Amino acid sequence: MRPFTFFAAILILSVGAGPALAHIALAETQARAGSYHVVVFRVGHGCGELPTVRIRISIPAGIAIARPQPKPGWALSIAKTAERVTAIEWTGRLEADQFDQFAVMLKLPSEPGRLYFPTVQRCVAGENDWTMVPAAGQSDRGLKAPAPMLELMPADPMPAAMDHMRM
Repeated sequence: MRPFTFFAAILILSVGAGPALAHIALAETQARAGSYHVVVFRVGHGCGELPTVRIRISIPAGIAIARPQPKPGWALSIAKTAERVTAIEWTGRLEADQFDQFAVMLKLPSEPGRLYFPTVQRCVAGENDWTMVPAAGQSDRGLKAPAPMLELMPADPMPAAMDHMRM
């Protein structure tokens, strides 16, 4: 094989591998602090060619309420410590060439900041641990397997009851 052809083949293979390196991401990455908000976790693929059979999302300590949306064909379990939900897990089957979404309604903390949701994607064989959280003051860019992150913006200064006056 000629050197140019060899390097071109490597480049094509590495570009083609891009989608397999995608991660579990949030449909919306920002929400208002102190609000009720539905967070949607998007699962874009399985583990290589293998189907996903379980999604487990850890719920950050500052979350007061976490209520998962049931999914037809998936079993749902909720882990709690005392009254607080610590993790939500869906067990079912998502083929590797398909995507799906898993939703949780949350009562968000009242302070702005970042919330990380370490997530484990279990496949028929193996798993992807989307659990990396950057150190304080560091960016999550460059993390190999970043946990899904929700940025809490300052609470809306005008109460929802006053919405009709905003026009």
